[in-house]
Amino acid sequence: MKYLCLVYQEEKQEANVPRDQIEQAKKDYWAFAEDIKKSGHYIVSHGLQHTDAATTVRVRNGKLSTTDGPFAETKEQLGGFFLIEAKDLNDAIQVAARIPSAKWGSIEVRPVWV
Repeated sequence: MKYLCLVYQEEKQEANVPRDQIEQAKKDYWAFAEDIKKSGHYIVSHGLQHTDAATTVRVRNGKLSTTDGPFAETKEQLGGFFLIEAKDLNDAIQVAARIPSAKWGSIEVRPVWV
């Protein structure tokens, strides 16, 4: 079964993180991705640009409108995702718990409609 692991973290915190910790987090992400590729869980993943590059689109009464930024103001922002293959929700949760951002942000795990 496919699960989408949505990676949330606070963009504002990044400015306060020492460079060596950022470099270590990158290494941890690469290692995690390689590990789940080897285990057969990996399908695809991507990081996202910050929310200041986002555009929210709405259509109301047939009229298109756009707004800069995300729809909702939240403490944590969506920073990326992993689409994985897992045998069940528990397996998906175990994979998601190893995503490096789970240590300082949160990971939302959702089954994908098939």
